[in-house]
Amino acid sequence: MTKKISYSEAVREIEDILSKIENEELDVDELSDKVKRVSLLIRICKDKLFKTEEEVEKILNELDE
Repeated sequence: MTKKISYSEAVREIEDILSKIENEELDVDELSDKVKRVSLLIRICKDKLFKTEEEVEKILNELDE
């Protein structure tokens, strides 16, 4: 079972991986795995942002009623 990751945890992990890539701290074998991980984390962040936007819109619409 995978642990749910928060938006801020995902962003921190993305920043950490990008820093390692920029500083050439990853070897070629790790690079592919880390790029895949960043891709997954970005999808998680986008999903959380989309869901939050929907929730906020719903709340605002309820206030207008």
